Amino acid sequence: MNQLITVNLNDNQEPVVSGRQLHEALGVNSNYTTWFDRMTEYGFTENEDYVLLSNFGNQTGRGGHNKVDHIIKLDMAKEIAMIQRTDKGKEVRQYFIQVEKDFNSPEKIMARALKIADNKIHKLEAQMEADKPKVLFANAVSASQTSILIGDFAKLLRQNGLEIGQNRLFIWLRENGFLINRKGDSWNMPTQRSMDRGLFEIKERTHHEPNGTIRISKTTKITGKGQVYFMEKLLAEVA
Repeated sequence: MNQLITVNLNDNQEPVVSGRQLHEALGVNSNYTTWFDRMTEYGFTENEDYVLLSNFGNQTGRGGHNKVDHIIKLDMAKEIAMIQRTDKGKEVRQYFIQVEKDFNSPEKIMARALKIADNKIHKLEAQMEADKPKVLFANAVSASQTSILIGDFAKLLRQNGLEIGQNRLFIWLRENGFLINRKGDSWNMPTQRSMDRGLFEIKERTHHEPNGTIRISKTTKITGKGQVYFMEKLLAEVA
């Protein structure tokens, strides 16, 4: 079948045509906008039977006005062709009838069904990707009942898809004012602000040295509250 007018599918997989192409194929003498406005008086509804396509192709018409086109559903196009009561109108209408028969063939119906299913799968995959931070956050919450080492928290992040190692996590915590960035005994200890907010706790252990002296070691751990807080902050930076 010769292609008299280009027929495309809209987002709902419905056949549609260009109003301007239809106008040209019908051989209408009046200008497009005047003709189309007259056609809409037959009871067609915008955004139901057709949609406006403005500024298409960055072209301009007479007087510098932006050209417009309309995307018309096939039923409306067939009816417009019948309204013309000309040989051209009859030819165009017969063409649309053949297009419709082809459109409703079992093969084309199956192809559209597969395409719709494929689109749904892509949307589902996109939604799952968008929901990944929420899942990651939920996993962090479930694992945040006790305090854990910063290194263990980095492992938890990696296991749940957020690629940040222990060293990078320490750097991030220091640069953002959660750990002390000053070299010395307090290096990598929580800042007072972090402690006041309950994000960390410090575990102290007493060691008896062979020479009889006592040494106290301090280990920084992230509290359950801190795990949830840092997870949320890191996810916000990644998003």
